[in-house]
Amino acid sequence: MQSKQDTGTLYGIGVGPGDPELIPLKAIRILQEVDCIFSASSSKNDYSMAVRIAWPHIPEKKPLKLLPFPMSLDQEVASLAWNEHAETIVAELESGRSAAFLTLGDPLTYSTYGYLLRIIQQKAPHTKIETVPGITSYQAGAATVNTPLVEGEENLVVLSGVKGGDNLRRIAKESDNVVFLKAYKHLDDIVEALSENGLKRCFGVVRCGFPEQEVYTDLRRMMHQEPKYWSLVLAKHSRGED
Repeated sequence: MQSKQDTGTLYGIGVGPGDPELIPLKAIRILQEVDCIFSASSSKNDYSMAVRIAWPHIPEKKPLKLLPFPMSLDQEVASLAWNEHAETIVAELESGRSAAFLTLGDPLTYSTYGYLLRIIQQKAPHTKIETVPGITSYQAGAATVNTPLVEGEENLVVLSGVKGGDNLRRIAKESDNVVFLKAYKHLDDIVEALSENGLKRCFGVVRCGFPEQEVYTDLRRMMHQEPKYWSLVLAKHSRGED
């Protein structure tokens, strides 16, 4: 077995929410220095939103490898892809070459990199890995509408919106401020859950940080638009304001 001294380093790079100027300086330096760059794409195409964001900072002739992931609920199919791509990355590292893996937002918040990280750590614990944090979409979304995420002794709950508003319904009484990421398939149910639980100050942001960014202060208007993958909802209790 190789030692950590013999392998290249894998860098998990969070490219932020969409604006190339929000990528950390450390991440930009690493992109200049690594031997190759990996990123995820759908198995249906060869496009990577993370690469689009980082593109201004990627040297012209830097080797770039897209790893296709199937958008499947079949765990066996998904697991085969995760393991295959982890082996591809480990082989690169064991050749002594360094690599970066690009991921949207922050690399440890609902990210593709998080799954790969766990598998690589299990399969090849001798490899060197460094994760560079990135700005999350909900941080940038709050900045877009100039609204604090939390104040005083408030809490912030970050939820997946893939299955609608039920996650909020389970914990609503303890939630002062809520973020729904991936809030595109079941936005109507998310809006209903927010209303049920007194979260009335709500904002929607679609494709945060991109030139085509959309901001909604009325989620009903957002509901009537075509669902877009990169959508988030920020909501705050209006205690004492009614």
